[in-house]
Amino acid sequence: MATYEDFKKLEFRIAKIKDVQDHPNADRLYVITVDLGDRTKQVVAGIKGSNTKEELLGKQVVIVDNLDPAVLRGVESQGMILAASDETGVFVVSPAREMKLGSVVK
Repeated sequence: MATYEDFKKLEFRIAKIKDVQDHPNADRLYVITVDLGDRTKQVVAGIKGSNTKEELLGKQVVIVDNLDPAVLRGVESQGMILAASDETGVFVVSPAREMKLGSVVK
């Protein structure tokens, strides 16, 4: 189990999806550019089967901002977009209203 201290190490922030591209080496992945207000990041996300590029573009999402970069099928991912899944698919977690980019999620 994770402790509260483990959870506190993660930095969740609001970002806006600025670009969505198909992953060159994976059918179920997107390569997504997110804007955090003071910088941009590239994130690889396995949400392609349930979300179109058009649905994602411009959407505000919650990202884990302080993960070590990981290479997924040959493409670097610099964070993780939070998503929820059920029998209908995998969908990104978004704030209930527009937030300032980079806002801390607690």
